Amino acid sequence: MKRIFLSLWSGLIGLLLVTLVQSSGIPVSDASTVPPTAVDPALLHTLQVRYKMLAKKLTQLMPTQPYILVDTARNHLYIKRGDQVMLDALASTGSGTILDKPGDSKGQWIFDTPRGEFTVQSRLTNPVWVKPDWAFIEEGLGVPKSQADRLEPGVLGEYALGFGKGYFIHGTLYPRLLGKNVTHGCIRLNDNDLKSVYRLVKVGTPIMIF
Repeated sequence: MKRIFLSLWSGLIGLLLVTLVQSSGIPVSDASTVPPTAVDPALLHTLQVRYKMLAKKLTQLMPTQPYILVDTARNHLYIKRGDQVMLDALASTGSGTILDKPGDSKGQWIFDTPRGEFTVQSRLTNPVWVKPDWAFIEEGLGVPKSQADRLEPGVLGEYALGFGKGYFIHGTLYPRLLGKNVTHGCIRLNDNDLKSVYRLVKVGTPIMIF
């Protein structure tokens, strides 16, 4: 359903651009110079009808429940319900840096925020970070054998929302870095925005990351 929604959205924009350019007879590379008078009125009317049909389908497929939208290029997290923006939060997302796995010539960790469609799988209060191997290696430390030595309370904020494979929406100790691509893949928010996200969403809430 969400793929159809996104496909229709792309089709809606593409239809406007491509049809206008094709009807003008001007190469696509010169599309920005197409004058309004170059468009055949009959074709323009047909385009408007098709636009309205697609817009109606898009509205019908739009989720009626709140959903999370994450723009990793602009580092913003939105909570939307239909066309309504319920929250626009500055975020930090994955840095894209690479760390080699010791003893594995081909193994690497890539610290990207995953793109695609997800759902909220868990909602945690006062979460404790279980440090993975890469966190110790990145700091030049040995990987501990005891699970207790991996636990770090207080670094994820008051809430965390998991969306699979160890990725979370959580708080940050470094609010000055919000708006930058600096994380190991998780999505960081300030305390107030994180509290709003926790309040507005539930397990099963859709997440779209691009």
